Amino acid sequence: MSGAPRVNKSMHVTESKSRSILGLAGNKALGPISGQKPVSKTSKKIDMSPEKGSVGGKNQGVAASSPPFRSSGVPSILRRQVSLNASCSSDASTDSFQSRASTGRIYRTSSNSRGRRLLASKTKVVVIDSSSEVSSDDLQTKKRCAWVTSSSDQSYTVFHDEEWGVPVHDDKKLFELLVLSGALSELTWPAILNKRHLFREVFADFDPTVVEKFNEKKLVGPGSAASSLLSELKLRAIVENARQMSKVIDEFGSFDKYIWSFVNYKPIISRFRYPRQIPVKTPKADVISKDLIRRGFRCVGPTVIYSFMQVAGITNDHLCTCFRFHECTAIAESEEVKVKEDEEKTDEGMQSCICNGIEDLNFASG
Repeated sequence: MSGAPRVNKSMHVTESKSRSILGLAGNKALGPISGQKPVSKTSKKIDMSPEKGSVGGKNQGVAASSPPFRSSGVPSILRRQVSLNASCSSDASTDSFQSRASTGRIYRTSSNSRGRRLLASKTKVVVIDSSSEVSSDDLQTKKRCAWVTSSSDQSYTVFHDEEWGVPVHDDKKLFELLVLSGALSELTWPAILNKRHLFREVFADFDPTVVEKFNEKKLVGPGSAASSLLSELKLRAIVENARQMSKVIDEFGSFDKYIWSFVNYKPIISRFRYPRQIPVKTPKADVISKDLIRRGFRCVGPTVIYSFMQVAGITNDHLCTCFRFHECTAIAESEEVKVKEDEEKTDEGMQSCICNGIEDLNFASG
């Protein structure tokens, strides 16, 4: 009666130890356990009671005959054959542990092959990590302004990388940016950019000569496409600003000449390092705002005008650490060179006309 509990206890100990070995660091934990005596004691108990040689439905018949394999009188060929049969059994993990007590050579071979497989898998992981590091490095090479992050809307990131801060001289484009800057009081840049195609459809690609002829009642009426974009106040202001822009074009030849004359046709380079340094409005924006209001423009406060100056490239407010700062600066410098060349050509033409006029007068007087 006292022998049966001992057999169950030793069997449970053996099973728990054999399962604990089967981990990632199995090769490191095999050496010390191979010399423990409880393995042989368990084998003896199982040998005396072969009908109880299975634990949890698993065959332990190979382990029951482990004492003969430990003796030095058994040939090594027989030991190898038995250990090979144990490694090919249905419960390969437990049997390989039991056969390890007799022969460690085959067990180490299988563990080494498993180690090689783990090493190969680790090598693949390293390759994946290296590729991800390269892609992250590529992203870091394009360091943007601090308000554009990896979680920013894609349209907003593209807008920052391609449009924001680039000098604009097309009247239709300037009118579009003026309208979108005014919409910032009700929407954010990502929301505006996602609805940009709707803005262009509603306002005829921002052609001021067409928008000035819009019927305001139909534009702001319930159910209209424009009413889903902005409030009635903003919609009426857009139509009125189109009318006033047409007047400015008639007076100055283009809205481009008018608006860029406030900065002497050269963009303002701010060279800010931190977002907190960027102002909401500037004295220059106040001057432009007051002149526009005097001409009849609506919803063009200094804050709206400064946003318009930023997006139209009239002022370069990219942080100096942003890759777009240098690109926009280079674009502005190249345009400045073109302006100087055009002015020189104009001066040469005027001088040639004056010289020709003087020659004509001398010829007539002679």
